[in-house]
Amino acid sequence: MKKNIGNIERIVRIVAGLAILSLTMIGPHSLWGLLGVVPLLTGLVGWCPPYALLGINTCGKGEAGKKSCCA
Repeated sequence: MKKNIGNIERIVRIVAGLAILSLTMIGPHSLWGLLGVVPLLTGLVGWCPPYALLGINTCGKGEAGKKSCCA
């Protein structure tokens, strides 16, 4: 699995995943909050299956053509 999610997007996904997961303990106490596992895991791993299927890569390139987050 080659990483296809950029660093900023990874941070946003992790924060959003944790916020959605908090709904299982705070707020409406709904099991729908478990959907927060999806953005949390994709943010931690750095790979998104739909991005891979669609050929999307948000890693970008760093200086001198070196890739900044994808190895």
